[in-house]
Amino acid sequence: MAVTFIARMAAICAFAVLGACSGGEINPAASPMGLGCVDDSPHCVTERGNALQGLMADKSKSWVRSPTTPAAYASGVRLWAFKQKKRELSCDELSIARREADGAAPTLRGAKGQLTPAQISRGIMLAQDVSKELGNEFGRRCRA
Repeated sequence: MAVTFIARMAAICAFAVLGACSGGEINPAASPMGLGCVDDSPHCVTERGNALQGLMADKSKSWVRSPTTPAAYASGVRLWAFKQKKRELSCDELSIARREADGAAPTLRGAKGQLTPAQISRGIMLAQDVSKELGNEFGRRCRA
């Protein structure tokens, strides 16, 4: 069972950094910093890496409260950033992040035709795992 969990987490991590399968970039104007680049082209892999670095470097964490798109969930960048920043997020930010992760599944399902079924499925899987981690962190630090 531990091997299955480790394999699943490795697959999720790879997805989050490298993104989903083919599909191209969805409305790049609505997805700043490469968050909407969802294919596996070298360009998109680079864009997602740059986007993740940008989110991780933002000391103000203003992106936590900014609206996002289905493509940003499918790329995995934003969810991965929540996962990586969870120890630095305030209780309020953790709550916002968890609500966003919980809301990713219906948002992704509503993007049929814009995203492939594989992109939707992987985005939902990542969102569920991130939501669980954020909930655990919230419970550990924020419950009185």
